[in-house]
Amino acid sequence: MSAPPDQQNPGLPAFWDQRFRNGVTPWEAGGVPAEFTEFIVGQPVGHRGRALVPGCGSAWEAALLVRHGWQTTALDFSPAAIDSARIVLGEGWSGTLLCADFFAFDAGSGFDLIYERAFLCALPPRCRAEYAQRMAELLRPGGWLAGYFFLGDTLKGPPFAIPPEQLDDLLRPAFVCQVNRPAADSLPIFAGRERWQVWRRR
Repeated sequence: MSAPPDQQNPGLPAFWDQRFRNGVTPWEAGGVPAEFTEFIVGQPVGHRGRALVPGCGSAWEAALLVRHGWQTTALDFSPAAIDSARIVLGEGWSGTLLCADFFAFDAGSGFDLIYERAFLCALPPRCRAEYAQRMAELLRPGGWLAGYFFLGDTLKGPPFAIPPEQLDDLLRPAFVCQVNRPAADSLPIFAGRERWQVWRRR
């Protein structure tokens, strides 16, 4: 059996390039979700270090992070997503916009905060263990993995929902969950199955 075309494989940039170029992006909110805004605004100034937004798409959250003093890297492996982010962020944005593979890019000294939304659920399920390992590698001890997790059990995607017990099994070896509640303003594609969670790196 031949492999599917690149545009049908969510593990490849071409899949996402096609969707961004055709404007088929139902996971894009066009702004910053309320819980994440509250979380960032509530952080003491002295706690604002290096932040990463993987699978950044149009990067609205990366713009918020820079406005609040975070040294921010917005990353996506889709060139079309990066083009969209450039428009949203504008020429004066002071962060780093990187077209690269989350699993292989040079992270330097690590991060104090990683934001998650529509990234884990965009990955093929076979990548989940590698995702958890990479998150643990990238975050400094005491750092935050904060964001939205699409929970459930779906065989087809993206988005690929993850059973909550599987998410716990993946993250708990390296993280402590400190906040876990239903998302307040989910997009229709995630409605009723998305939770706002904050995990602290051990």
